[in-house]
Amino acid sequence: MKFARNAALATTALAALTLAACNPPEKAPDAADTKTDVTVITPPAATPAPTGTVVTTAQANPDFTTLVSALQAGGLVDTLNGAGPFTIFAPNNAAFEKVPAATRDALMQPAGKADLTKILTYHVVPGRIDSAALAQQIQAGGGSASLTTVQGGKLTARANPDGSISLTDAKGGTSKVVQADVPATNGVIHAIDTVAMP
Repeated sequence: MKFARNAALATTALAALTLAACNPPEKAPDAADTKTDVTVITPPAATPAPTGTVVTTAQANPDFTTLVSALQAGGLVDTLNGAGPFTIFAPNNAAFEKVPAATRDALMQPAGKADLTKILTYHVVPGRIDSAALAQQIQAGGGSASLTTVQGGKLTARANPDGSISLTDAKGGTSKVVQADVPATNGVIHAIDTVAMP
């Protein structure tokens, strides 16, 4: 009887061992078996290389047709086609539309050339100041940056809550940069929505 019980225990143990051999325990996954989600970061689109001066770049942009006509009337095309570099806060067509038509017409006449040149050069700052550099100047200035224009007057740049930049002119008028960092071979253009007045 004792022998039969030992034989039964041995048979049970053997069956358990056989079962264990047929179903090995799950192995821990090794590094090759582990899959992780990888986020692919697409690099930012490269800024196209500039192909023209600030003037020819403005000529190629349909938003600057009035500005280009004004630069021609003011005799500034050759100057702004020069080596520079220049930073131009360029009023777009909508900005010029805010100026009364009679004033625009008078400035475009030969008799208005001196005043027109004064206004246009008030929108030009020596050097190449992109939006990042301008933001740094504003931060370093405690919230504003004073820019000396080619005309000799000052423009005050400030950051807006939405991240855009506004300019305050000598008469207290404000304009907003609506398109920044238009590259040119001899500088950079920032489109603004209002003509600044010296």
